[in-house]
Amino acid sequence: MINGKWQIIYIFGAMIQELVRQRELLKLEYEYEREQFQRQTEAMGVERKVRRGLCWFPLQVGRNYYNSLDQLVVEVTNVSPLDDVEYQFEPGKPVCFFEQDASDMLHYMRFVAQVSYVEENRMVVVLPNADALTQVQNAQRLGVQLYLDEYTYRQMFAALDQVINAKRGRLAELRDIIHAGAPASKYTFAPVRFPWLNPSQEQAVNEVLWAKDVAVVLGPPGTGKTTTLVEAIYETLRRESQVLVCAQSNMAVDWISEKLADRGVSVLRIGNPTRVTDKMLSYTYERRFESHPRYSDLWTLRREIRRMYDSQKGRGDAFHQKISRLKDRCMELEMTINADLFADARVIACTLTGSASHLLVGHKFGTLFIDEAAQAMEAACWIAIQKADRVILAGDHRQLPPTIKCPEALKGGLDRTLMQTIVEQKPRQVSLLTVQYRMSDGIMQFPNQEFYDGRLESAPEVKYRGILDWDTAIDWIDTPEELEFREQQAGDGVSRQNPAEAELTLQSLKDYFTKIGKDRILYERIDVGIISPYRGQVSLLRRMLRRDAFWKPFRHLITINTIDGFQGQERDVIVISMVRNNDEGEVGFLRDLRRMNVAITRARMKILLIGHRPTLSRHPFYRRLLHYIDNQLP
Repeated sequence: MINGKWQIIYIFGAMIQELVRQRELLKLEYEYEREQFQRQTEAMGVERKVRRGLCWFPLQVGRNYYNSLDQLVVEVTNVSPLDDVEYQFEPGKPVCFFEQDASDMLHYMRFVAQVSYVEENRMVVVLPNADALTQVQNAQRLGVQLYLDEYTYRQMFAALDQVINAKRGRLAELRDIIHAGAPASKYTFAPVRFPWLNPSQEQAVNEVLWAKDVAVVLGPPGTGKTTTLVEAIYETLRRESQVLVCAQSNMAVDWISEKLADRGVSVLRIGNPTRVTDKMLSYTYERRFESHPRYSDLWTLRREIRRMYDSQKGRGDAFHQKISRLKDRCMELEMTINADLFADARVIACTLTGSASHLLVGHKFGTLFIDEAAQAMEAACWIAIQKADRVILAGDHRQLPPTIKCPEALKGGLDRTLMQTIVEQKPRQVSLLTVQYRMSDGIMQFPNQEFYDGRLESAPEVKYRGILDWDTAIDWIDTPEELEFREQQAGDGVSRQNPAEAELTLQSLKDYFTKIGKDRILYERIDVGIISPYRGQVSLLRRMLRRDAFWKPFRHLITINTIDGFQGQERDVIVISMVRNNDEGEVGFLRDLRRMNVAITRARMKILLIGHRPTLSRHPFYRRLLHYIDNQLP
């Protein structure tokens, strides 16, 4: 009895110690990001910031107005956008404005704003007050750059503190189940039949329904993870009035929200959508808010308050009393509208950080679903888990991990996710989807053996498909030994590129297009993804493709992006430029095999891999890949 007691104390202490260590790693990441931001703010020139996608300059200021949430917003346009730069502005991200003087010195404005909407070279930014708008409007040579995301870090630190210090209640129970080895419970009712799902998908949905505490839907590429998750949410809503659905990125939240809406589920999207379509806007909180029957009354009251503040008349007691009454009335109307919106919604959808929104204060949910959970840091997951009685995670920890910038934090294991912990410690709570509907068998078999223990199978309709008869699924095109094919540092000073390999990459695709036939490509709309692990190579490939007249008829069918940019996507043909070519056999980024799993599994029917065999074959993974390619049968 005593031994058992001391064992429990030891396990509990080790769990808390691990969570404290994770907090320390998160602090390292925060301090590293803050240092990087200060360096780029103080030392990096505007042109270099623009090249790295961190900055727009110069800006043209457009109209300003108050949105439905009574936030002051201003529209700005990037006057000189660069086509080959992948800008990193996204809805919800913090930004700061600056003015460049005649001597090219930058003067930063003393406020932080937030991106509300961004599309191509136009951005809508939420400003903190009218003084900020005046500064922006009066600036002569205005620019905007990304700011350090202090808010997200504050929420993650606060969530970890809550988890570490929890003594009792549901949060403490979930923490102990996930980290301290406490058993996870299940319901025992009969399985529900879903004839339109395959057996592994049907089993996964039932495992979600049976889980009292936690469950994982492990969805390798092309296995219908989103389909399964939507079905699990839909079926859960037969038993619960409302659920919370989160993901790490706005794009992932938008995707699952659209799929739920297609099933007729009433979704309330909290936060800033990335996919700004009419369909998406129709279920955002802002659009629902301004469509409410009482919104016109609220707008009238807000307009009257602003008119009174703008008035030059005396502001005595009567003024303040009237303002106070108007504000009280506004608050009552806002509470009424909020109550109606949340009462009508079956699914509340937001990012993990967005679950800390003031709109969700006091809300508790029976079930939390976290999509793309393998891309989220554990601390971010706990922000949302605090609001739920049970948690369902979906994703694949053998694909893209969380982005960790600090080498020391990465080495310490900050990229280890909550999903990975559950998969390893609670295998009975994990449902693997085993039938994939994307790739031909020749493409699937290598990642299947490398990452999924050979447990995947191709659906009959995709197993043997291809573009050409007697064609191999994967071709490796060797780069020559000439000096010109050596890798080099990219223009941004951070990434890498290989100009000669980029030319060979596009030439190899040209040759394959010629084999297929140009007319057939256009008629069948055969789409292509050109991928490189390096942002510098992506920029170079985009410039080269844009300048070559050969590609003009096909540009609408070709996408060029990094591996991270292709997460969740698929194409008929995938072309991968590996870039690395050196005497030391150094593969850099390519050591992260999860990213290569993503790159390879984007293809439906054909992969062209372009790389330097002597460099890459020094790594055992790429040696096995080359052996697989060399021994394919057409």
